[in-house]
Amino acid sequence: MTMTAEAIIEALEMKPHPEGGYYCETYRAADTITADALPKRFPDDRALGTAIYFLLPGGDVSCFHRLRCDELWHFYCGNPLVIHLLDPAGAYREIHLGPDIAAGERPQAVVPHAHWVGATVTEPEGFALVGCTTTPGFEFADFEMGGRNALLAAYPRHAQVITRLSYEL
Repeated sequence: MTMTAEAIIEALEMKPHPEGGYYCETYRAADTITADALPKRFPDDRALGTAIYFLLPGGDVSCFHRLRCDELWHFYCGNPLVIHLLDPAGAYREIHLGPDIAAGERPQAVVPHAHWVGATVTEPEGFALVGCTTTPGFEFADFEMGGRNALLAAYPRHAQVITRLSYEL
C-alpha cells in the first residue's frame, strides 16, 4: 500500500519545519557531552545525538540553512531528493538521495557543518521521506536560515539556485 504525503505527515505526527517541509524528532540521546569537550562553535552542552524524520512535498523546497553540526541524511521512501550544497569556499554541488544506486543516487549522504544546504524533490507531484541524524545532537540554537540577499552577495555565481531555495529574512 502506498501512502500519500499527507497520510505520512499525520501518521508520524509531523509539524512544519522553518526551512520548509515537515518533521518530527524520533531520537534524542539521554547522554550529553559538555561544552568544554565540544568544538568551540558549540556554546553549551549537547545531547550525544539526535534524529528526525523529514518529509518534503514535491511542490515545496527546503530553504538554504546551515548547522553547527554534521548531518547525516537517510532516504526512506517516496521520490528522490536533491540536496543542494554551498560550501564555505563558494563551491556548489548536488547530492541525489534515493534508492537507485545505479543511476547515481545514494541512500545516505553527509552534509558537513557550516555548509549551506537546501533540498528539492525530483517529482513536483511527489514527496520524499528522509531521516536526518546529527552528532552532537541538534538544537535550534545551532540552526541558521540563509537570507537571500546575504547568500547572493556571498555566492553571486549561484544566483539561480539561491533564488529558488531562499527568501529574504
